[in-house]
Amino acid sequence: MLTSIGLTALLTVLAAASPLRVRSPYAVKESHLVPSKWSRVGPAPANHVINLQIGLKQGNFNELERHLYEVSDPSHERYGQHLSIHEVNDLVKPTDEALDLVHSWLEDNGIKTSNCEYSPAKDWIKLSLPINAIENLLSTEYSVFQHSEGGYLVRAPEWSLPQHLHDHITAIQPTTSFFSPGKLGRTFKEVLDISSAIPPPSTNDPHRNTDPAIAAACDAELVTPLCLRTLYGTVNYTVQSANTNKIALNDFIGESNNRSDTKIFLQNYRPDAVSGADTFKVEIIAGGNDEQTQETAAELAAGKGTEGNLDSEILISMTYPIPLIAYSTGGNPPFIPDLVTPTSTNEPYLDWLNHVLNQTSLPQVISTSYADGEQTVPHSYALSVCSGFAQLGARGVSLFFGSGDSGVGPPGDCLTNDGHKTSTFLALFPASCPYITSVGATKFIPEIVATDGGNKFASGGGFSRYFARPAYQDSVVSSYVKALGNKFSGLYNSSGRAYPDLAAQGYHYATIWNGTLLPLDGTSASTPTVAAIFSLVNDDLIAKGKSPMGFLNPWLYSVGHKGFTDVVHGSAVGCGTQGFPAKKGWDAVTGFGTPWFPSIRELASNASATVLKR
Repeated sequence: MLTSIGLTALLTVLAAASPLRVRSPYAVKESHLVPSKWSRVGPAPANHVINLQIGLKQGNFNELERHLYEVSDPSHERYGQHLSIHEVNDLVKPTDEALDLVHSWLEDNGIKTSNCEYSPAKDWIKLSLPINAIENLLSTEYSVFQHSEGGYLVRAPEWSLPQHLHDHITAIQPTTSFFSPGKLGRTFKEVLDISSAIPPPSTNDPHRNTDPAIAAACDAELVTPLCLRTLYGTVNYTVQSANTNKIALNDFIGESNNRSDTKIFLQNYRPDAVSGADTFKVEIIAGGNDEQTQETAAELAAGKGTEGNLDSEILISMTYPIPLIAYSTGGNPPFIPDLVTPTSTNEPYLDWLNHVLNQTSLPQVISTSYADGEQTVPHSYALSVCSGFAQLGARGVSLFFGSGDSGVGPPGDCLTNDGHKTSTFLALFPASCPYITSVGATKFIPEIVATDGGNKFASGGGFSRYFARPAYQDSVVSSYVKALGNKFSGLYNSSGRAYPDLAAQGYHYATIWNGTLLPLDGTSASTPTVAAIFSLVNDDLIAKGKSPMGFLNPWLYSVGHKGFTDVVHGSAVGCGTQGFPAKKGWDAVTGFGTPWFPSIRELASNASATVLKR
C-alpha cells in the first residue's frame, strides 16, 4: 500500500513521463443551429485538413472603440488623427496570460506552437490541422453539410473548450459558421450587343430629372459612368492626389477582375481612363483568383466574373487615375471528400482582415459587395470580424458594404434560425456591423428605391439582432421607429443597428462581361459607386493637407447627411410584405439618400460649410 507521499511521487513521475497533461474539464463554448438551407450529408473525412482560426480575447477593445469614435467625430478635437498600425495593435493584443494558456493547451494536445501563424496583434492564431486532431482539440464532431442550391461545407455545429480557456478564447472557425458570402449583384437575362449605343434619353419618362445635363447623360434603361458622374456631381472634378490616395475592392468566392473586359468597358464609357485596366494592382490572399483566361462553359453559365468586372469597371471609370487595388481572397472552393489540401472554406473575412491589418500602408477606401444573412453567422464570429473593421476604421479606412438585394428578406426564407422558425425579417452581415457604412440602391431620376420584378431584386434594409444601435444613430433611427408604430412589430429588433446609411443608383448598370454588354442590378453596383465618390472626397482632402475621412458614420449622421438628396418613394420589399418604407430624412432602405459631391466635398473640408445646392 502506497503512502500519500509515495502516491504523490508516483503521480509526479507519470506526469513527467507523459507527453500530455491531464485535460482540464471541457464545457460547451458555442453551439449554432444549422441554417435551414443546409443539411447533413455524413461525417467529415478524418484526414480532411482545415485552416483553423482561433480568436483570442482582445486586450482593450473598449479603448480602441473610444479612439475610433473620437477620431471620427467632427466635433471632437482629435477628429482625423487616425491611429498607426502599432497603436491599434497595442490596444487589441491579448494578454500574455491568454497567449500562454492557449499555447499550453495546444502543446498538451500534441500541437507544436512553432507551426502557429499569427495576426498582427496576435489576437488570431491560425493552424492547419486534420479533422481528427481538431475534433480531439475541441471535443467536437465535424460533418459534411450540403446547401440546397449546391455546394458543401465541413462544419461542427457545437464545440467545447477547457473551462479555464472560456474567458480567453472568443471564437474558433471554421466550426459553427455557415456564412457564405453571396454576391449581391442580380444579372439580367438579356445580353445586349456591345455595338448597341446608349439609348437616347426618353422625352416622356416620368421619372426624369429636369436638369438638362442629367437628362442628356442618363437613361434609366442603361446607367453609365457619364450618367453617374453627372448625376452625383463628380464629372468636372480633376484628381489631384493620385500619388498618395488609393481605393480598393474585394473579390471573394472565386471572383476576379478581367482586364480585357474592363478595357473594353473603358474604351466605350471612359476612353481617357483605358490605361487603368492594365495598371490596377491585384493582391492574392489565401489562394485567391486572378484568372485572366477565357471562362469555361460551366463558369459562364454560373456568371463567374460578373461581380468582379462590375466592381473594377465602376471604380476605375469614376476615380481614374486614383490607384486601384483588388484584394482577391480564397476560401470558398467546393468540398471534395477525398481532398486533403488545407482550406478555410467560407471564412474569407478573417483571411482578408488579417492580411490588410498587417499592412503599414492602407487604401483609404475599400468597397465590398458580398454578404450573407446575419443569423447564418455565429454571434462570436460576427463580433470578431466587426471588431476587425473597427481596427481599420481607427486607422483611417472607410469601409463600404452593400445592404443586400432581397429587401427585408427573400419570401419563404423569413424564419428564425433558433429552432422555433418564427417569422422574422432577415438582417444582413456585414451590413449590420456598426463600424462600416452600408449602401442601399436606387433607380430612376428623381430617384426611388431600386426594385426589379424581373430578377426579384429589391434594395435591402433592416435592423441587426446582433449589434445594438450605436449612439450616432439614436436621434434619427428612434424617430423612424416611432413613426412605424406597431407596423412589423416582432419582425425586427427596433433597438438594433439600423442600415443602410446611404444609397446610390443600383439598377441597369452597364457592365462588360465576356466581351459583351450586360446590364446588372444590385447594391453590388451602388456600393462601389459611393466608394468611388468618397475616394474623390479623400483626394480633395489630401490635396488640401487634411486627413482622409476614415470611419464615415459619425460625420455622416452629425454633419454629412446635409450633402445627400433625400429619397422618399419605395420600400425594402420582402418576406411577403412591403418592407421598411422610404421616408423624409433617414430611413431603413435608402439611409440619408444619394450623394451630391460638391456639397459633400465642402462639408468634409469644413463641417460648418454652407451646403451647395444643385
